[in-house]
Amino acid sequence: RSGDTFTKLADPATLPTGNSQGCAFDSTGTYLAVTYGLSPYITIYKRSGDTFTKLADPATLPTGDGRGCAFDPTGTYLAVAHHNSPYITIYKQSGDTFTKLADPSTLPTGNSQGCAFDPTGTYLAVAHSDSPYITIYKRSGDTFTKLADPATLPTGNSQGCAFDSTGTYLAVTYGLSPYITIYKRSGDTFTKL
Repeated sequence: RSGDTFTKLADPATLPTGNSQGCAFDSTGTYLAVTYGLSPYITIYKRSGDTFTKLADPATLPTGDGRGCAFDPTGTYLAVAHHNSPYITIYKQSGDTFTKLADPSTLPTGNSQGCAFDPTGTYLAVAHSDSPYITIYKRSGDTFTKLADPATLPTGNSQGCAFDSTGTYLAVTYGLSPYITIYKRSGDTFTKL
């Protein structure tokens, strides 16, 4: 970008292998993750100037169609929402290496479509296809523990989610009316507005 003009960069030398579904930059703009529908389901690039170079694949890959991804604000954690159990794969970054963490003890209940960290990196929300449609984790160190479900859930297959910049509000989109649910967080409790 230069002002209001966006000029296409040269393609990376190594491209994703399938239909791309999501992408996310880390907070420094150094790393770009791309999710897609064919193995390895995730490609991570490192930026140097205007050049994006593919890193080695993580040793443990997502188990299915990569749908969405999110870095935490520190760039330490990368979450990948995907089809097939465990539905969410979380990596911890050290330099250019992304190492899969142990799965949360409670997993999303269906194919995950999107995920989002709050601005502190404490909460991770995962939007997925089966009730309760949204699963929210609280991070302590490298452990992600599922919180109690909100009292009022989305009404259908959730497609995406996002926190506001303060971490107070969480929006969830899905395929049935009212199509969007907005929660307000107080401590570890998310209450539908």
